[in-house]
Amino acid sequence: MREPISHALSQDADEEPLRDALKRQPDNVDAAIPLARALLARKSPGEALEVLDTVLLAAPGNLRALNAKGVVLDHEGRHHEAQAMYRQALATEPANPMLLNNLRLSLAVGKTELGNASPQTQTDGRHALVRSK
Repeated sequence: MREPISHALSQDADEEPLRDALKRQPDNVDAAIPLARALLARKSPGEALEVLDTVLLAAPGNLRALNAKGVVLDHEGRHHEAQAMYRQALATEPANPMLLNNLRLSLAVGKTELGNASPQTQTDGRHALVRSK
């Protein structure tokens, strides 16, 4: 019983310096992306989206933040919204391989889900968030 509790506490402790960095510098993508990744792993995608939205308010059009938000949206099965994020970023940098790859994955996963009788959230997006360093 102690191990899961201590593990959960250490996750929150790991997040605290990232949250502090974002308070000091709201456009700090280097803090926002690992925090969003941790929140997504903790099954708090809404919180991850809030973190990324805050960064995008401070740094609108930041490619890495747009990509990370797209990944979280994909993870949540919100593929059309994710694709809009990737396309917005691609308008700035059309040949970006990370964005192109994530857009292709989103389109493919979205089509697969449409073909399923009971759509389920796909987990493929988690890997893309790792690539958004």
